Amino acid sequence: MSDLKKKILLVEDDPALSQMYSDKLVHEGFRIVISRDGEEGLALAVSEKPDLILLDLMLPKLDGMSLLEKLRDGSLWGSQVPVIILTNLNADDKVIKQVITDKPAYYLMKANSTPQGVIDKIREILNVF
Repeated sequence: MSDLKKKILLVEDDPALSQMYSDKLVHEGFRIVISRDGEEGLALAVSEKPDLILLDLMLPKLDGMSLLEKLRDGSLWGSQVPVIILTNLNADDKVIKQVITDKPAYYLMKANSTPQGVIDKIREILNVF
């Protein structure tokens, strides 16, 4: 990996999950910015311009899909930054269709994803191995 570490914005309101993913990502060589709610997550996305956003859907103040919509409707950067939706919500057709429409976005179920699996997906998307 190059000397320039990729920056990940983690938008997760569960403190235990946030800490676990943050520790794992830092250990894997990524720089991490953390937000515990959707409003702060959107503000940090715009100001920090991370290389990838790891986004929960069920968030206080602004839900994850609304955050994604606002991000995609904003700048050129916001329309192109990769987003991994990591949630416990079952995806219905509407959510999946919206994720596909709001590309580049990916959908992972927390219950079906290991932390290493999430790291592997991040590395694949960012092309860093």
